[in-house]
Amino acid sequence: MQKAATADTAIPPATGPASAAVKSGLTVLPIIVALSFCHMLNDLMQSMIPALYPLLKSNLELDFTQIGLITLAFQLTASLLQPTVGTITDRKPQPYSLAIGMGSTLIGLIMLSMADSYLSVLLSAALIGVGSAVFHPEASRVARMASGGRYGFAQSMFQVGGNLGSAIGPLLAAFIVLPHGQGSIAWFSMVALVAMGVLTWVGNWYAARRRPAAAAAARSAGRSSSLRRGRVIFCIFILMVLLFSKNVYSASLGSYFVFYLMHHFGSTVADSQVQLFIYMAAVATGTLLGGQFTDRIGRLPMIWISIVGALPFTLLLPYADLFWTSVLTIVIAMLMASAFPAIMVYGQELVPGRVGMIAGMFFGFSFGLGGLGAAALGRIADATSIEFVYHLTSFLPVLGLVTIFLPKLEHGRR
Repeated sequence: MQKAATADTAIPPATGPASAAVKSGLTVLPIIVALSFCHMLNDLMQSMIPALYPLLKSNLELDFTQIGLITLAFQLTASLLQPTVGTITDRKPQPYSLAIGMGSTLIGLIMLSMADSYLSVLLSAALIGVGSAVFHPEASRVARMASGGRYGFAQSMFQVGGNLGSAIGPLLAAFIVLPHGQGSIAWFSMVALVAMGVLTWVGNWYAARRRPAAAAAARSAGRSSSLRRGRVIFCIFILMVLLFSKNVYSASLGSYFVFYLMHHFGSTVADSQVQLFIYMAAVATGTLLGGQFTDRIGRLPMIWISIVGALPFTLLLPYADLFWTSVLTIVIAMLMASAFPAIMVYGQELVPGRVGMIAGMFFGFSFGLGGLGAAALGRIADATSIEFVYHLTSFLPVLGLVTIFLPKLEHGRR
């Protein structure tokens, strides 16, 4: 295990420890599974926020703009803090920060269950965002540390846990929270306690390997990229554009899909939540497949297939009936979700030895875009209609064409 841990953050060259780890398959699967499980619990709790939108909208008499601002409060705290957390832990890893960060989510959940004003809802959402900001960059680092060189697999396994949690959350909201009221959210505090226990165990494993991991990170940081600094910055900008395309479109489905189904097709809240679950389950499936194909066919081909490949289906979605809407959202979800492992691994290979910073930047940027996108789309929906939002966002995957500006970095490919 220790041998795998020492190859955690280095960009694998043709020979050397990382290459040996890849060939021998020294993947610490229990750690990756534990992180994926905790990611599931973390995002399950976070998904309580959008799943509660119909209830909060009714109880507090909110409009779509205020709904979008709740998403912004959660995702903006996460987006601002994640790169900072990642940069700090690159320099000084904090093995037990994962469990501590989960405590912020626990407090936010309890507050949300008792929130009786719009301001208290915003504060609760922000605290849950803080927990997310601590969890994602450090957990992503540990997943890469335990990958044994299978970076795409490790990132997709870690990410798919979050996707599953996001898929299960709306179902729990539909069949537990909505029938029993807002106070039943407090029951999910037990989930946070379970996650804190598992993350403490992961922290013990991480602490025992912190010194070899830090040495490997220092060696990796000492290597320079084959690209010049300006070119690296430009490539990161292109990756951000790709994340903008992916995450703003995903925000339109994650935050407003239930309202679209209810308004456009007359679906009930429960039926719409089931449709949202199906969409989230497709996201999880696409993420897992994306990690496998990223390791097999390379980062760039996977990015091309994921984002540009979704364009025909997003263009058709606003004109589809209820059945084909369900089918198209499954295809769109699988394609777009498969891009994230490829983008994450590509970014980590661009900047050697900065796993936490890149993970924090990309996760944080994703959350920030999701929040800003949700707020902006809510404003547009109030000014026009929810149908217009889906006509407008259907063109976002066109931005995937900027992938042509990314150079080929396949030294990490198996």
